[in-house]
Amino acid sequence: MKKYGLIGFPLTHSFSEKYFTEKFEKENIEETSYSLITMENINDFPKLIKDNPDLRGINVTIPHKINVILFIDELSDEAKGVGAVNCIKVCAGKCVTSLMMGELSTLKGKKLIGYNTDAYGFETSISPFIKPHHKHALILGNGGAAKAIQYVFKKLNIPFKLVSRNANKGILSYDQLSKKTLAEYQIIVNTTPLGTYPAINECPDIPYQYLTDKHLLYDLVYNPEETLFLKKGKEQGATTKNGADMLVLQAEKSWEIWNK
Repeated sequence: MKKYGLIGFPLTHSFSEKYFTEKFEKENIEETSYSLITMENINDFPKLIKDNPDLRGINVTIPHKINVILFIDELSDEAKGVGAVNCIKVCAGKCVTSLMMGELSTLKGKKLIGYNTDAYGFETSISPFIKPHHKHALILGNGGAAKAIQYVFKKLNIPFKLVSRNANKGILSYDQLSKKTLAEYQIIVNTTPLGTYPAINECPDIPYQYLTDKHLLYDLVYNPEETLFLKKGKEQGATTKNGADMLVLQAEKSWEIWNK
């Protein structure tokens, strides 16, 4: 039995488990499972690998996308650039890469290779919506998911500012967002969990009254389909996009990585 799973905390709901389970059924992929692995402390990660010899691939979500790197043997170029990992390939014995590099496994003959498929999913899903006037972006939040968004905007040559609860060097606070700021930064990406079901009445504290039909709002949250953040943006005429397509794209990229 080939096993795959998602680690994170808390895992009250998961797109990945439902998506992969249905994928296995539709595509007649047998002797394969995908499960949720609640992990509060990342120091439990090595035990997970040792205790599950059939584990072939792992997705990583909040809050472990950055600290899991401590246990990774090798990072893809994109994962290095992002500085966060959301996909891990578990090579049983010595995989092709380790044979080429002559590396020894750190976990009883296993080698862990870290990737970031969030960047691929975000870039592919947002690109059709970016117009010539979308020259600057605001990124709400500063966690592991935000790192992938920063990586993509750098790649697309779109200058950006981070927004967090507290202002810091290079980071704006929410109360610093003004009409002038929003006039300049016409792409706004929410990387925080605010608005995720069941807390559907929550949203990032930005001055929505200054949004216009020139703005593009992208929410990494996918449940509900239209968050309060997106609803408020749409009411001002902004173009809106949720994170559902990004999730599908990153999931399929993960599957491709695990099976190449």
